[in-house]
This record gives sequence, C-alpha cells and structure tokens, in this order.
Amino acid sequence: MPAHPYRPRSPWLLAALLASLTVVAQALLVPLFAAPATHLAPRDLPIAVAGPAPAATELAARLTAARPGGFAVTTLPDAAAADRALRDREAYAAFVVGPDGVALHTAPAASPTVAALLTEAATQLSAGRPVPVVQVVPAVPDDPRGAGFAAGFLPLALAGMLAGALLTVLVARRAARLAGLIGYAVLAGLVGTAVLHGWLGVIDGDLWREAGAIGLFALAAAGTVAGLGALLGAPGIGLGALLVFLVGNPLSAVGAAPELLPQPWGTVGQFLPVGAGGTLLRSAAFFDGAGAGRPLAVLAGYALAGLALVLVGRRSVRVGAVSPEPAGRPAEVTV
Repeated sequence: MPAHPYRPRSPWLLAALLASLTVVAQALLVPLFAAPATHLAPRDLPIAVAGPAPAATELAARLTAARPGGFAVTTLPDAAAADRALRDREAYAAFVVGPDGVALHTAPAASPTVAALLTEAATQLSAGRPVPVVQVVPAVPDDPRGAGFAAGFLPLALAGMLAGALLTVLVARRAARLAGLIGYAVLAGLVGTAVLHGWLGVIDGDLWREAGAIGLFALAAAGTVAGLGALLGAPGIGLGALLVFLVGNPLSAVGAAPELLPQPWGTVGQFLPVGAGGTLLRSAAFFDGAGAGRPLAVLAGYALAGLALVLVGRRSVRVGAVSPEPAGRPAEVTV
C-alpha cells in the first residue's frame, strides 16, 4: 500500500512557531494600547476665551503662545456665551475674563482629564494664584474622575464583538441572524442603561436617549463582526474583532478625549465603533444629545453596512467543523 504523502509537522516546531507568533502579537499590541495613554497632550483642543475684546484677545494669544498647536481658541463676548459653548460641546472649557480676574469654566462630563489639565494650566498662567473654577457640566458624583464610565464601556465593546461572532458561527439562517442582531441591540441598550445609570450611577441623563445610544453602538459592533464574518468567513470575524476592539479600543479616547491623542489617531478613533460609541453616550448622558451628529452617523453607517453584509454574505460560517474522512486520511477543517 503506497505511503500517504501527508507528513505531520513536528510538535516541537509547531510549539516554537506558536510561541514566536504570540510574542510578535504581544510586541505589536502593547504599544498599540500603551502608547496613546503615555502621550496624552492637548492637540488643537477646543477651548474658549470670553470677556471684553482687548483682555480676551490678549489671553487667547497667551494661551496659544504657551502651547503652540495645543489649543484651538475661540473668543466669545461673555460668560453666558462661554457656558452655552460648553453645553453644546463646542469647547471643553472656557477662560472667562471678568472684573475680578480670570475664572475657568469647565465641563468635566465631557472629559475629567481635560478639566484637570486645564485647571493646572490656569494656575500656571496666573503665576500660581488660585483660579476660581466653575463646573458648568459636572461629572456625576459617583464617578467624578470618569474612570467608571471608561471601564464600564469596555464590556459593551467585548459583548458586541462576542455577540456578532456567536451569531455568525452558530446561526445559519440569514433572517434569524438579523433578528438576533436587532434583538441583541435592543436588550443591550436596555440592560446597559439599567447597569450604568441605575446600578452604578456613572451616567445621568435621559434613560431612553442613553438606551438608544448603547443599543446603536451594540448593533454597530455586533453587526460589523457578523457582517464581515458572513462575507469572509473566519478571517472576517477576526477583522471585525480588530476594528471593534484591538484597534478601536486604544484609539477610542473613551477615558480622555480624542484631542489628547497623537494625531491622526485621535481622529481615526472617532470613526471606529468604540470611539464613536463613547462620544455618543457622553452626548446622550450629559449634554442632552448635543454634539451627537457625527458619532450617530458613524455608528449608523457601521450598523447598516453590517446588516447588509449579513444579507448578502454566505449562508453559514462554521469555524473548526471537522468533516468525516476515511480512516488513514487527515481530516479537513471547513470554514
């Protein structure tokens, strides 16, 4: 009986190859996650200077000279206009020039990190003298530093990625897969709001608006993974996971602000599901929907594209399914 041409690989060689590939992946992932966090600095950060024209113009010039390229400064006539800009998410903070000197108006709900950074900058500009700080849009009392918001958003991304992968692998019919994606999004919005708002208290806005933001993000994340999986099979699921989590999460700036990340990565992150989702939820939870236009459009685009790919993609995706083979022949793995 002729020998079969198949020869099993050496387990020693396979083990060495897997170990080497894992270390290469680690070497790529560590800087991807760590580098943005270690290079936080203002880059065209939108701020306002409000007050009488000569004094406001002079302060704006001082801010621009103190950190070239750090601030995108807008001058406004008075404190009321400055507070409106903060509530509309047109600026992260405003330096207000008044008869008693300069006060800093902040919106910690937009980014506690930015509020702290600008409070420090205001002290430096005033030569160490205390600067009055007015929190126009404060963070919630249970999460003053925003750590709970950022940490609570990560499981939403993981769950969306997992839901898209499981629906692609385990559900064969397109209609059932679509129903699963939409049902998951609805439930994720309701349960996510119940946990983040009702239980943990890290968001504090209109419940239905928050549920809509979380649900749309869930549909965008799960739909991206499911759509690419339906189109490309197992490699598509991997590509979806890359977009939603491995690249999208470190570039999202959910815990800081996109203008603090090295560019263009801060901008790129806002066009990926996690970055857009975090921005949309902040707008829904703290700003009555102000500034939600772009993230809403980005997430809707991902969701619609994902659902469309599920409709036109392959009927089922089986990962690791082993087809029966006669004795003596190697099993083939079908995807």
